Amino acid sequence: MRAFILAGGFATRLWPLTEKRAKPLLPLAGRPLIDHLLGQLPADLSVTVSINAAFEKSFEHWKAQGKHPHVEIVVEQSRRDTEKLGALGAVAQWITQRSITEDVLLLTGDNFFGFSIQEFLGQYTPGLPLLAAHDIGDPGRAQSFGTIVPAPDGRHVAAFEEKPVHPKSSLVSTGLSILPAVHLPAVVEYAQSKPDNVGGIFEEFLRRGIPVEFRAFREPWFDIGSFDAYLEATRALVGDRVLLGHEAACAETKTEGSVVLGNHSVVRHSTLRNVILFEHCSVEDCVLTDCILDDHCSLRGIDLSAQMLREGTILERK
Repeated sequence: MRAFILAGGFATRLWPLTEKRAKPLLPLAGRPLIDHLLGQLPADLSVTVSINAAFEKSFEHWKAQGKHPHVEIVVEQSRRDTEKLGALGAVAQWITQRSITEDVLLLTGDNFFGFSIQEFLGQYTPGLPLLAAHDIGDPGRAQSFGTIVPAPDGRHVAAFEEKPVHPKSSLVSTGLSILPAVHLPAVVEYAQSKPDNVGGIFEEFLRRGIPVEFRAFREPWFDIGSFDAYLEATRALVGDRVLLGHEAACAETKTEGSVVLGNHSVVRHSTLRNVILFEHCSVEDCVLTDCILDDHCSLRGIDLSAQMLREGTILERK
């Protein structure tokens, strides 16, 4: 088996945080999101990460830190959303160019999986596509995801609907699946007409009479696709505490909820509630609620709520 991680999106809903940084490289509870994912994979598994050309330098910097020397990076030559191959197109291109003949563990790099990926791998029936599912408990929210309609046996997928208008289930795909080697030609063929529709391949499998299985997990799972989802995931992982990076400091400051200070960030004489500071930030005499500050931001005497600040932002009340 080989792992293929989709990390080539442009994440415009999280701008300005993702103008120069791929979403899988966003810090989550003190570590890049993709590091949480890679830490779950078997050490002997061959891993390829698919990125776009716009974020190639940021991934080179991440790779240079040496924590994942055996991860292969493949670069899709696109610098804007309109030039992308599409998620499934990227998978199909890799399968074709590398002549992949092994089962593929497919992962989306902007998801946090609180359940055990190794447990998921242990439940794979060779030759049958397998999806990891999570019950979000609200069919209305399921409209934004690929939705699984379970068969009566609770193991097989009766139907798969990509972002349905009227979901029949609140059981959603988590962006983690196994594509068996025997069905990779079907993936490549389907991608020729539907390169953007990763979830659609499971509809296609069912249309072709190929059984699809799923495993449902109760543990936390987050699709870090928006500002609210990013804060929600941070609150779930950090809890009601302050998480300090290397040489970070929080002095004479009142904190509530989840507060994360990246490396070399300093806060003084402030009130913070559910705040994420990236690296080398300075905050003094401020009141911040539900805010995310990119690297090298400097704030003094500022009251902000529900804001994401671009790298290098300087705000001072005079």
